[in-house]
Amino acid sequence: MLRYFASSELQIARLPRPLSRYYHSEKGVWGYKPSPRREFQVAEDVRASRNSQGNVYRFVEAFRQHGHKLATVNPISIRASQEELQELSPAFYGLQTQDSVRTAGLLSGPQVAQDVAQLEQLLKDIYCGRSTSAEFSYVEDIEEREWLARNFETLDQQQLQNAERCEIAELLIKSQAWDNFMALKFPTVKRYGGEGAESMLAFFWQLLRDSVQANIEHVVLAMPHRGRTPLQAALLNMRPAKVFRKLSGASEFPEDIEAMSDVISHFHVSEQLQVLGKSLNFSMVRNPSHLEAANPVAMGKARSKQQTRGEGGFGNSDTQPFGQHVLNVILHGDAAFAGQGINQECLNMAYVPHFEVGGSLHLIVNNQVGFTTPGDRGRSTAYTSDLAKSIQAPVFHVNGDDPEALARITNLAFRYQRVFRKDIFIDLNCFRRWGHNELDDPTFTNPLVYKIVHQRESVPDLYAKQLAKEQVLSESQAKEMRDNYMKYLGEELALAPTYQPPPSYFEKQWKDLQLAPSKELTYWDTGLDYSLLHYIGQQSVAFPEDFNIHPHLLKTHVTARLKKLENGAKIDWATAEALAIGSLMYQGHNVRISGEDVGRGTFSHRHAMLVDQQTNEMFVPLNSMAGGNGGKLELAHSILSEEAVLGFEYGMAIDNPNNLIIWEAQFGDFANGAQIIIDTFIVSGETKWMESNALVMLLPHGYDGAASEHSSCRIERFLQLCDSKETAADGDSVNVHIVNPTTPAQYYHVLRRQLARNFRKPLVVVAPKTLLRLPAATSTHEDFQPGTLFHNVLGDTTVKAEQVKKVILCSGKHYYNLAEEREKRQAYDTAILRLESLCPFPLQELKAQLAQYGNVQSFVWSQEEHRNMSAWTFVRPRFENLIGQQLHYCGRCEAPTPATGIGKVHKREVDEIVAAPFEL
Repeated sequence: MLRYFASSELQIARLPRPLSRYYHSEKGVWGYKPSPRREFQVAEDVRASRNSQGNVYRFVEAFRQHGHKLATVNPISIRASQEELQELSPAFYGLQTQDSVRTAGLLSGPQVAQDVAQLEQLLKDIYCGRSTSAEFSYVEDIEEREWLARNFETLDQQQLQNAERCEIAELLIKSQAWDNFMALKFPTVKRYGGEGAESMLAFFWQLLRDSVQANIEHVVLAMPHRGRTPLQAALLNMRPAKVFRKLSGASEFPEDIEAMSDVISHFHVSEQLQVLGKSLNFSMVRNPSHLEAANPVAMGKARSKQQTRGEGGFGNSDTQPFGQHVLNVILHGDAAFAGQGINQECLNMAYVPHFEVGGSLHLIVNNQVGFTTPGDRGRSTAYTSDLAKSIQAPVFHVNGDDPEALARITNLAFRYQRVFRKDIFIDLNCFRRWGHNELDDPTFTNPLVYKIVHQRESVPDLYAKQLAKEQVLSESQAKEMRDNYMKYLGEELALAPTYQPPPSYFEKQWKDLQLAPSKELTYWDTGLDYSLLHYIGQQSVAFPEDFNIHPHLLKTHVTARLKKLENGAKIDWATAEALAIGSLMYQGHNVRISGEDVGRGTFSHRHAMLVDQQTNEMFVPLNSMAGGNGGKLELAHSILSEEAVLGFEYGMAIDNPNNLIIWEAQFGDFANGAQIIIDTFIVSGETKWMESNALVMLLPHGYDGAASEHSSCRIERFLQLCDSKETAADGDSVNVHIVNPTTPAQYYHVLRRQLARNFRKPLVVVAPKTLLRLPAATSTHEDFQPGTLFHNVLGDTTVKAEQVKKVILCSGKHYYNLAEEREKRQAYDTAILRLESLCPFPLQELKAQLAQYGNVQSFVWSQEEHRNMSAWTFVRPRFENLIGQQLHYCGRCEAPTPATGIGKVHKREVDEIVAAPFEL
């Protein structure tokens, strides 16, 4: 049995070595805690041995650095391996083969060499073998390098027991039997099987055993489609009948659920496994066909679970670092890991405060081909794993024909992650027996490789023969394993027509929630007593007496906010946000705001964190608020990334429905960089996977002369993604809620509504820029009182209904320009209605507002965006179909980019689009 920890390593595991970094808080803030440093010294006798044999030590270090170049871990290589390397020649270091050496202090383990020739052979056996090789010489930390060398050089001392070898063999046989059964019963299905990479079952076998021995409570896994279903069926308790039912044309969900569902290679697992007599929760996150996109989702989900358990910066104990009870595991494809930029983003997040998860364990399933592209043509690096070096993550290369070597390396990688709480990679060199899918012919483009593949035996058969030769598992026993599993699959296939899949949603922490109603829009009282809000607002700008606040913030932020709160008037956007967030915290909800520059805010309006001007120490006022139920605010300043960061936030949002997760784009159009996450997870996750979320996306939007890239959040794209109906009334069940609020109170209510409802929906907020400081765009204390709520439509209280002949409909900040123009013209026969909610389309509220205008002659939609953008093409068919009136357009004409970069043109357009509705 492979060991988990030696007693000497247990103490190290409690104190992971942090990266050398500076942060705004040496004391720590919610979600981040500085790790205590520990000292490491190479033993004096080891240093003495190395110093007395300087050239011999250089020779040993050369194998640790270059030995992997001569290793033959590729089971299907079509090129002759390099046999010599000058850096690995004794003569390169002035050594003769007969020179005597002392291995003490140079090599770990019981190996002893009397001379250089014996030492060279030892080093070749360790670092240039056929089953494993290692790369870690680039790791800067000397303690890590010493640990890796010591443990890799003693790897062969850890041997599996025969019973354990039989368990691995059975898993490999089951994986192969699954693919054979699927090929026989469903020959036209693209199943994306694991043939050629069956050894990955040995990785999971070892991972699960190590996890329970290390008291891991939850493993979160991101995995692509290849080999997914055989793993789920063989090891993770998925009923094969679920797959077979799906392939018969039915849904994977109960019949009363209206879900569009997904393909079998995107199925997930959330199970409580029994391993070595202990329970282990295992979550495999859903994956789209966009490779690697699920990786940040798993990271976010893992961090959310760590938050629930009070790990790391969420707790008060130095013995509970991140990852103490929750482990994040990521499987990659070889071409996708090298090619998809999201991997660079995820690795760059690995040790960033507020995104760290205590290190992830990575396995690259290296098929050595990407669709039809040979591996070495799909990257510019020597190895597909070389991106790992960007964060100094060690890499172990393993021959997929040796499942036992993979089990040993998995154990070693797991122990490294436990000790240092850092990322580590295993590069499993294997192959794909068929093409990109089982209906593809790979010989069109890779004939030499597939000549080898088609002539060789399978990995399970090779391993079974090896065990038979060693009299560990007889041929008849292996055949019995296969026959029993095939029989079981046959029985499951027979049960498929009557199999009813159990619900896999609204369980555990989601048990008090439900699907949103499909035939109505619900309304939720989100107001609170103003005395409580007044207190919360005061606490949002409170700071310790010895805190050195920026003098400008003291005047314009702290003092100004306190005055507004005292007067109960002119409450601005940032104050309303603080009231919403603080009140949710007071009620016991945790809130997280993530994105670039979110503490201060892109437009220097939020200042939810303060920085001491003398010590650089960060302080988050709301986290010191007394009273209430103890919710906390995490301000997660992100790396300059959209896709991975938004995926991370989605992962947090799907895990805990009681926390409010907010992602703010620096500018709204930056959401373009996260389109894969938006399309394949946020807006479609519920209908594909019955996975709800209440993620909030704040997208600053507005035409203020900033030209193309910072004017539009592309409202039209989000409206195109929603499933709102053009010819019938919407219910709350639409897949994404899109709002364009025009007052601070409206923003306050819509944020609180996210957690007040008994269902969860993602929310896109078309967020303001100029409205943040516009005097007209403020609220009073009455707007927040009990009984108040978010209004989908804001009516016009400045005109007399019987005098109105024209109704202008608009959304967002454009309202204030129109109201100002109306005042200039004294056009009091024109009412201006604001669609605060675009999706779901607020039909009933809009009808109620229009009903009071009995003398209207025309209806106009006015927007500052171009005609082929924003909400015009969304609002028009719904208004005309459901209201039954013609709607006229006023706004910018069609254009290929959101806004002009010419100041004079911008000014002219502003004047024209504001005047046009009144002159129509």
